[in-house]
Amino acid sequence: MAKILLVEDEMLVRELAFEDLTDAGHAVTAAASADEGLAILRKDGGFEVLFTDIRLPGELDGWELATQGKQLIPNLKVIYATGLNDDTDRVGPGEKLLAKPYRKDDLLNAVA
Repeated sequence: MAKILLVEDEMLVRELAFEDLTDAGHAVTAAASADEGLAILRKDGGFEVLFTDIRLPGELDGWELATQGKQLIPNLKVIYATGLNDDTDRVGPGEKLLAKPYRKDDLLNAVA
């Protein structure tokens, strides 16, 4: 199973995704902003997957968090989530995008 950093500002969405991922056996750390997520990545470079909302409060958004996260952890896999029409053409090779609201199966398949 994967070590995942989950970054989502909406508390209920974050809690549900956290529960779905941990129930599936993943080790999950959650953050409410990209700034908080980046601080976690700087402290612990052992994450395999970054699952982040694109629009987040604070200085950074999900795009910038992923860019900086991959600089810290070159093999970091990234899954973006958005409920809006955010520049989906920015999703890079090997990255995935989930449209909100997403289903549990979609989330677990994206991580797999």
